[in-house]
Amino acid sequence: ATHATAALHPPLPEAVWIWQLDRERRQCRFTARDSELELTLPMDPMHGTVGVAPANLEVRSALVPDAHGGNMDTPEMRAGVTCYLGVNVEGALFSLGDGHARQGEGETCGVAVETAMHSVVIVELLKGVATPWPRLESDTHIISTGSARPLEDAFRISQLDLIQWLARDYGLSELDAYQVVTQAVESPLANVCDSNYTCVAKLLSLIHIS
Repeated sequence: ATHATAALHPPLPEAVWIWQLDRERRQCRFTARDSELELTLPMDPMHGTVGVAPANLEVRSALVPDAHGGNMDTPEMRAGVTCYLGVNVEGALFSLGDGHARQGEGETCGVAVETAMHSVVIVELLKGVATPWPRLESDTHIISTGSARPLEDAFRISQLDLIQWLARDYGLSELDAYQVVTQAVESPLANVCDSNYTCVAKLLSLIHIS
């Protein structure tokens, strides 16, 4: 329950878990608060927030993801990935933050293993390349994102953007791309806890498929 999501039961109690990070072994160590459980998960560093200034002179908190990026909280935003963002204002006003040592898909309880982070970023301007929604490219996959509420709208945005990306850059008709995406896409959730939810549409590169 919150002031905006009214319910008869009280909200969950405030609690903090301190994860121990082992940089040499690249591990995250969890110790339960209410039991004897201890477990180790692999470190998988990522940035929750990557974006530029929004369009139409809008002032927006980085917490709210949208077409300009922002706090999308997708575990796909890791080292080695290229992120494409459309430029909306002079200078773009690129921002990067919200370091996570790891995070599950959906960021269910609203936080990841939050940590300080040193990042090296290469920024390149690609003129004349439309990027309606944040797009990511790894060595194996092309990835579209969509951020909105309700959740099905975020899903639709990411799927449509991936279809249009295939049509533009891979020479497919939109209907052929629609069929390929329908049969081959992976659709992990990025976050279901922010002011806008973020869905991901992830497709193995056609080079790898063929």
